[in-house]
Amino acid sequence: MAQAQHNTSQGAEHPYLISASVVLASLLYSIDWTIAVVALPHMQGAFSATQDQISWVITSYIVASAIMIPMAGWLSNRFGRKRIYVLAVAGFTLSSIVCGSVSTLTFEVIARVAQGMCGAFLVPLSLAIMLDAFPEEEHPKAMAIWGIGWAGSFIGPILGGVLTEYLSWRYIFFINIPFGIVALIGCLLFLPKDVPSKIKEQLDWFGFLTLAIGIASLQMMLDRGQRLDWFNSGEIIFEGCLALIALYMFNAHVMTKKNPFLDPKLFLERNFFLALILVAFYGLLTVPPMVLLPAFLEGLIGYEIVDVGILQSSRGLGVLLAMFLSNKIAGIINVKVQIAFGLACLGVSSLTIAFWTSDVGVWPILWTGFVSGIGSGILMVPAQMVAFSRVIAAKRNEGAAVFNLVRTMFSSVGVSVILAIFIYAGATGRTELVEHVNVFNDALINAPVSGEGYNLETSKSLAMLENEVDRQAQLQGYVASFFVLAIASFMAIPIVFLIRRVDVKKRSKVKKSKEVRPIAIE
Repeated sequence: MAQAQHNTSQGAEHPYLISASVVLASLLYSIDWTIAVVALPHMQGAFSATQDQISWVITSYIVASAIMIPMAGWLSNRFGRKRIYVLAVAGFTLSSIVCGSVSTLTFEVIARVAQGMCGAFLVPLSLAIMLDAFPEEEHPKAMAIWGIGWAGSFIGPILGGVLTEYLSWRYIFFINIPFGIVALIGCLLFLPKDVPSKIKEQLDWFGFLTLAIGIASLQMMLDRGQRLDWFNSGEIIFEGCLALIALYMFNAHVMTKKNPFLDPKLFLERNFFLALILVAFYGLLTVPPMVLLPAFLEGLIGYEIVDVGILQSSRGLGVLLAMFLSNKIAGIINVKVQIAFGLACLGVSSLTIAFWTSDVGVWPILWTGFVSGIGSGILMVPAQMVAFSRVIAAKRNEGAAVFNLVRTMFSSVGVSVILAIFIYAGATGRTELVEHVNVFNDALINAPVSGEGYNLETSKSLAMLENEVDRQAQLQGYVASFFVLAIASFMAIPIVFLIRRVDVKKRSKVKKSKEVRPIAIE
């Protein structure tokens, strides 16, 4: 694939102003990944929709984003990175206005598709822009700053809860407007002009379409599988088969075509391939807790939606602190140690949550969220350093698109798998609990309930008992889910031993002496 020309030797003239502009834009995109989740019940009432219908507000955004992320590299090489990024910021802001203004679910879903398609370019291209804005020896700093943008996924539920509770669900979209305008102005003023490739290669339509169909089908299957009872549904079977066929055709195509849509040689570089595995674990381990914990805190413990958002804020603070520390410790602590520490933090946090009961206090909730945030931030920055340590600048657009696509897809995989475990463990636990509900169980009959035991002959006691059984069954589902997350976190640690050494200080000296250069993936 032809490559646009970018000045990467000394960095850009205004790296911090560029950073502020692109990080703000990518922050808005990542916030919109999760901000709408807490507002769905309010939107469902406003649109008089069923639960399955309103879920398309989330599904449409995710699917549109996943389809368009791979296009980021080709479009920026063909038409120029600045042009595509500015258009994406403008389109995202305009579609946010429409999302908050429509009065029917159909137009809401269409607007969310447009928002997802425009937003898909913001994260991968912002990463490539940041890497070019800073000289190579300052790439750890660039990646730490860029990581702030992805912290939006942790901020989204908090912000969404507050805006929905005190204003209206429409403001979860209107909040993007002023910040989107600021980001647009900053991009117009400070993003350096780049020269599109002089070789106007045609888009590999077959490669793009097979990948898009495969990604869309897989994403639809993952998002709707739980509601449709997985492979008991004809729709899910069709989507799964279509995904397998399309992705197989895409793989066969890129292996045989001269200039394919995605260069398969990227995956031959060991550090880049291992970084993709790490970012897949990042998606698997960090997104499911954001789905499970609000339901746990609100449903089992009884916190209000705003209180849940406040309790979850410690996770975001941990992420921001980790991003700050990542820049300070770059070149001091080996990236392998940083990655292993991040995975260990995620594992310890999940393992601790697995031992919670329905009367867990405030401080355990806060500190486990903080530790999880530290792990998320510490893991992401060195994983990016590993990914792009041996990829030349000309391949950054394409590499960043693949990197973010993997993270997006495995975030959805993680949510689907963990929800399936939660439901299965909860159902199994409920069956086991019901077996012990009988008049011969003295512990049950004498259990203190409002000063009395359970009287199985009264409807009031039976209703209270059923509610308690449901609560305990859900608790078992949460316990099983977080045990799985903890095990997965610890299982990922051995991957670090396969990473080729990435020494920031050494790479800085090497760059000046020009004795050794990164491997050129061409």
